[in-house]
Amino acid sequence: MSNAEAPKPAASKSGGLAGAVVADSNISFVDGNNGILEYRGYDIRVLAENSTYEEVAYLLWNGRLPTAQALEEMKRQARACRFLPPEVIAALRNMPKNADPMAVMRSAVSMLAHYDPESEDNTPMAHQHKACRLLGQISGVLAAFERIRRGDEPVKPRMDLDHAANFLWMLTGEDPEPLAARALDQYLLLLAEHEFNASTFTARVISSTGSDLHSAITGALGALKGAAHGAAVQEAMEQFLEIGTLDNVEPWARSLQGTGRRVMGIGHRVYKVRDPRAAPLMGNVEKMVEATGERTWYEIARKLEAVAMEDPYFKERNLSANVDFYSAPLLYSLGIPVDTFTCMFAMSRIAGWTAHVYEQQSNNRLIRPLSNYTGEHQVPWTPIEQRG
Repeated sequence: MSNAEAPKPAASKSGGLAGAVVADSNISFVDGNNGILEYRGYDIRVLAENSTYEEVAYLLWNGRLPTAQALEEMKRQARACRFLPPEVIAALRNMPKNADPMAVMRSAVSMLAHYDPESEDNTPMAHQHKACRLLGQISGVLAAFERIRRGDEPVKPRMDLDHAANFLWMLTGEDPEPLAARALDQYLLLLAEHEFNASTFTARVISSTGSDLHSAITGALGALKGAAHGAAVQEAMEQFLEIGTLDNVEPWARSLQGTGRRVMGIGHRVYKVRDPRAAPLMGNVEKMVEATGERTWYEIARKLEAVAMEDPYFKERNLSANVDFYSAPLLYSLGIPVDTFTCMFAMSRIAGWTAHVYEQQSNNRLIRPLSNYTGEHQVPWTPIEQRG
């Protein structure tokens, strides 16, 4: 049989590995048709109501919920890892003030490997230590760069605050409001993990080569930075700002017809019903509205969702609000700069990424898929002087 006649592997007709199963995993489960998301078997809505981000990080890393003693020990270790090396702070000072915050975070995580004593150690214990350090450091990078670019000095972390509250402290230099800290903590919990999304798969592919954790997370950040993945939450807020007023929601929605523009935050690659994370996020935005009195962005989001759900286009395609739709007004109400929204996503997802890298390493096989070649075969060689 000639090369031209060789059988080809079956290709996904929809592209993008849609529907392809590439590995076994027991970290999270997604049922897009029924709107279910579970972390290690626990429903996301149950976790949102009862748990915290740090407890969920322990669950993702260890496969079980912690005892009170184990959680306190994990918190103690994580808080000791919040400090950034002075060399990384110096590098953040030298970054262009107009640099993309996600690009800064990607560079900083890569740089952190040089100052991690276990960066090249892929043993389970070393991985646990590095995951714990990155959990604190990635939030420190974001807070420090945001303060530096607006002309303020970075704020040192506090050992008496939980993860979300400490981030708000490092960002503002002020004691965080308990309601704001709880809202941010729940946001981080809800976005901590989501199966084999593009950034998680990237991290696993890198890890499968035997590379180190910092390389895998740097790659994951590069994937999350893309407009089709993590940038959607920023674009959702930009659309609310473009709408501007409640009265402009319907005219704005009508203006999209026939333009090809999407309503950002409506529709999901996996979910064919409302994203199970949307309701808890919406509830948090409602609480922030009650506390601050600022209703504009929440009311715009609610009305835009209602308008979209009455539109035949969205009904026929089973497009509903996803996690970005209510993440955007929540983060905005917390005073987070819009261009750092994707970094906030990364600050949450670091727990899931590191869990997946560990799972990949524990039963590793190089991820090396096939492609469906569509080009020519056995093309005759043409000397350069004869090429037209």
